Amino acid sequence: MSACKRNRELALTRALITRAHPNVIPDDPNAMRLRSEEELKAGLDHVLKEHRADDEFWLFAYGSLMWKPDIEIAERRVATIQGWHRRFCLWQWRFRGTRDCPGVMLALDRGGSCVGIAYKVSGPDLPSKIMPVWRREMRGNGYLARWVSAITAEGPVRAVTFVVNRASERYAGRLSDQEIADQIALACGHIGPSAEYLLNTVARCEELGVHDPYLWRMQALVAERMNAVCQL
Repeated sequence: MSACKRNRELALTRALITRAHPNVIPDDPNAMRLRSEEELKAGLDHVLKEHRADDEFWLFAYGSLMWKPDIEIAERRVATIQGWHRRFCLWQWRFRGTRDCPGVMLALDRGGSCVGIAYKVSGPDLPSKIMPVWRREMRGNGYLARWVSAITAEGPVRAVTFVVNRASERYAGRLSDQEIADQIALACGHIGPSAEYLLNTVARCEELGVHDPYLWRMQALVAERMNAVCQL
């Protein structure tokens, strides 16, 4: 992966997504079991037992947290982690997909490396400050929290990130790019299309000067499929 600006335009656009998904999708609360507040608090408490500082916390973001962090941020840095790569490998049966037509979300899977953003959260009462993003990412039982070393221009930081839970029924395995693109192009949930999630992520990477060939390839494939559907 190279960190450089590209002059070409994305094939996937908001206008195309709107044409492909003009209708509102109703929510189905029974589509996916969500963890309770008690389960979420216990999980966060367990992770923070391994924390080494009382007044700061780092979080490594690689997907939607890059464009919608939902936390109070004291500092942000472009960062790279080793041993994990960004991949669409998590089924989404609610929010940006349904049981009949699931979306596919990004997670970190084993191997390679990933460039994203390291966020610093500072101040007292870190659990309360972290809980909104913890709830958002961990309530669906698709991710596991992991401590990683995030390499930044200012030096490494120890950060928590969310890797795929391979034991979860939501783990999609090693789908081909074509299979992933088919699902993302068609899937839509009550908060919006799966393609919008992809667009927001690849656009944010490009804004940061981080060109991810995998995300760029996926947006082109999804745009190709959505254009075909719109022409039917």
